[in-house]
Amino acid sequence: MLPGAVALMPWLVFAAYALIVLKATPRAAGPMAFFGGHSLSGRTPGIWLLGASAAISWVMAKSVDNAMNLTAAFGYWGGIGYATYWLAFVIVAIAVYFIRTRGHDNSLAAFLERKYGVVATRLFLIVIGIRLFNEIWSNTKVAALYFGTEGSTPYWLAVIAFTALTLYYARRGGLRSSIVTDAAQMVLIAVLLVVTLAVLTPNVIATGLSSDDTALISADMRAHGITFAVLALVQTLSYGFHDPVLTDRAFVSPPHKMVASFMLAALLGGALIAGFSVAGLYALAEHITPTPSVAIAVPMALGLGMMLLFNAVMLASAGSTLDSTFASTAKFSARDWRVARAVPTRQDQRRGRRAVWVIAVIGNLPLLSLYIDGVGPAVIAATTISGTAIMGLAPIFLLAWLPGAGRLSFHLALWPGVIIGIALALERLAGFELIPAAVSIGSGQYAKTLGINVWGLALCTTLFAGAAVVSVMCRRGAQPVQSNSLS
Repeated sequence: MLPGAVALMPWLVFAAYALIVLKATPRAAGPMAFFGGHSLSGRTPGIWLLGASAAISWVMAKSVDNAMNLTAAFGYWGGIGYATYWLAFVIVAIAVYFIRTRGHDNSLAAFLERKYGVVATRLFLIVIGIRLFNEIWSNTKVAALYFGTEGSTPYWLAVIAFTALTLYYARRGGLRSSIVTDAAQMVLIAVLLVVTLAVLTPNVIATGLSSDDTALISADMRAHGITFAVLALVQTLSYGFHDPVLTDRAFVSPPHKMVASFMLAALLGGALIAGFSVAGLYALAEHITPTPSVAIAVPMALGLGMMLLFNAVMLASAGSTLDSTFASTAKFSARDWRVARAVPTRQDQRRGRRAVWVIAVIGNLPLLSLYIDGVGPAVIAATTISGTAIMGLAPIFLLAWLPGAGRLSFHLALWPGVIIGIALALERLAGFELIPAAVSIGSGQYAKTLGINVWGLALCTTLFAGAAVVSVMCRRGAQPVQSNSLS
């Protein structure tokens, strides 16, 4: 950032953002509003409000940043590939619709306990807890980089101020605050996207980056981008289930309205991500080196106005995810871990608010890793492997209807994915090969990850279904033989 008065400009953007979200958030919320997103009169969010909230909660700062960087690396296929992840809303919507209408469960935790037992539920919730932890530091970091370089005083002040603002209104209103402020953040993001496209698109079109004929996007770049897009498509089968920011919203409205809202969210979120990924094409067109990322390098090249614009984008996108993470943490600790089936109470609300304080602090601790050589990259590599490690959740939720599917099926589907994910993480951390390159599918840096996910998902699904078949056969074999004797 520039010295002097210019350095204060991001703080003016922050102040404006703070006024918007504080004005939008409700002043008070009872247990049903805090955990269920209901209005003070008891009404559930409408289709458009819930859809916008679900979409913007996934248009997180790190997602916008990732989409831009992938587009700079692979051309438009990078943005398309990252937008593909929003199909997870469709997968989750369909699965949860049947969970709610057939099993009448009020949460994924309740469904898992009924179907697979307490141990399975706790294992799943541990995965959820790791996900919630990662969402804190990864979003505060991206937002804070617009205030100063990593580790600088302005950077740390931004981390503290941004976390404190979000913590304040999230503790007050819980999920209701998150949903309502999401609407304001969605409008803000949409306006900023229009401005961004108006500034960047003319150069992108002029260089022909919207076609396959440009020399700036090689055949290898396109092939690597397509490989990543297929990887994203495979991971959508499981990815959404381990994100409580998404799944908590699937139990807010009546099932049919939820499905409509999630379809809308898939369209809105995918469109927003694809739109912002144009910044990656602009970096290609103008030969801008994405250091430390496209989201920083492009606005710096365009001047203070675009830097402040991107600052606002990252604040809104990070804020929408952070408040949702706080709301999900409250529900996780007060309701899901105990698999509460009754209506929430004031005691639940107090317990949830205490948990939000805790995760606000410990969730930012990984940011301190920059002071220890090698730990920063290690933390990031170890905590961004979850898309592979949770591949077994796909059959656990999507094939739960199979006769005989139970606890054995759960464990045989979950653990192979976890082991494969750990092996992949160790490869990246230690630099030696644990999984042979022969599993690779496609080309480029994501070819091996795609192969691991395809073959790994096939293994998890086969083991899940096989255990279900064995269970059915054992039950039939254990049935007593009916005698025709009258004695």
